[in-house]
Amino acid sequence: MDARKIRLAVSLAASLTLAAAFLLYFLVFHSPVLGRDSVLSLMPGSAETVFFVDLFDLRQAPFFADLIAWAPKPMVDNAYDEFRRDTGFDYEKDLDRIAVAFEKNATQQVFFAVANGRFDRKKIEDYAAKSGTAQKQPGSEIFSFPVTGRPERISFVFLRKDLIAFTNGSGLPSFLNPPKTTESADWRARFERVAGSPLFAILRNDGIAEVIGTQPGSENLAQRAAGGFTSPQLSSLLAQVQWLSVAGKPENDRLRIVTEAESSKDQNARQLADLLNGVVLLARAGLGSPRTQQQLGMGARTAYLDVLKSVEVSRIDRGETKSVRLMFDVTPQLLKSTTSPAPTALPATR
Repeated sequence: MDARKIRLAVSLAASLTLAAAFLLYFLVFHSPVLGRDSVLSLMPGSAETVFFVDLFDLRQAPFFADLIAWAPKPMVDNAYDEFRRDTGFDYEKDLDRIAVAFEKNATQQVFFAVANGRFDRKKIEDYAAKSGTAQKQPGSEIFSFPVTGRPERISFVFLRKDLIAFTNGSGLPSFLNPPKTTESADWRARFERVAGSPLFAILRNDGIAEVIGTQPGSENLAQRAAGGFTSPQLSSLLAQVQWLSVAGKPENDRLRIVTEAESSKDQNARQLADLLNGVVLLARAGLGSPRTQQQLGMGARTAYLDVLKSVEVSRIDRGETKSVRLMFDVTPQLLKSTTSPAPTALPATR
C-alpha cells in the first residue's frame, strides 16, 4: 500500500474515532432520554405517587415563558437565600430534571427524590456539614441535616457530579438500589406511556384515594375544588381506578394536558367517559348563559370556550385494563384570564 493510501486510511480511522467519541459524549451528557431515565429508574416500586419535571426541555418551549409569568413568585426566605449563596445552586437555572416519589410510612408522608443538574459538590457538602452529619457508605457519603420548623431531617447523597438523591425518610440507602419487582415493572410501563411529556404525575391506588378523599384522614376533593364543586358520582368512579396519570406537553404556544384513568372494569370506564362528556356539554351550555358572560367577561369566556373546544374524551382497551383518556389545551389566554395563586414560601433548608 502506498503512502497516500496509508494516510487516507489513517485519516478515515481518526475521523470515525472522533465521530464515535462525540456521539458517546452527546448520549451521556446531553441526551434527554438518558437524563430522564437517570432519575426515573430509581423510583421505588412501592411509591403511591411519582411526580416528574424536565425543566431542561420545558425551558425550550414558548409556552414556558407564559407559565412562568403566570405562576406565583416564591417568597425567598433568609435560609434559602443563604443556601443559594453558599452552594452556588439556584434551582431556576441549575436544575434540569427531578423525579419525586411519595409513599406513606406509618403516619409519615415520605418522599424520595432524584435531581439532575449542575451542582458544586464540594460547596453543597460543606454547607450540609455545618449543621448536619456525614455517614460513610461503600463508595459514597450520606449527609443528613435538619430542616427549620420540621421534625424530620433531610438526607442526601451524590450519585454522580450531576445527580443527587435525597429524602426525608430514614432509609436513604434502601432507595438507591430498588429491586426489580412486578410493581417496578408496572411503574416503568406507565413512564413509557408518558415518555414524550416533560411534566407528569402518576398516582396509583392509595395515591388516588388520598386525592379524592376516600383514604382515612385525607381531605375531600370537594373541599379543595374551586367554588366548593362536588360530584359524588365522579368520586365514586375514581375510587375504582387503579392508576391515574396527568401529563403536560408544550405544543407551540400552549400546553397539551393528557389525563388517563385505568380501571379493571369496562363498566367503570364507560360510565366515567359518559360522565366527562356530560360535564363538557354542561360547561359549554353554562358559558352561553347571559349571567355567566356578565360574570366572566368576554376575554375569560372566550378562553374557557377555547379550552372546551379542545377537549377530547376517548376510551382505550389494553386487555386487562380499560382506560379513559381526557385531553385538552391550556392556552396563554386561559392563564391571563385566571388569578394567580397567592405567593408561597420556599422551605427553610436548615
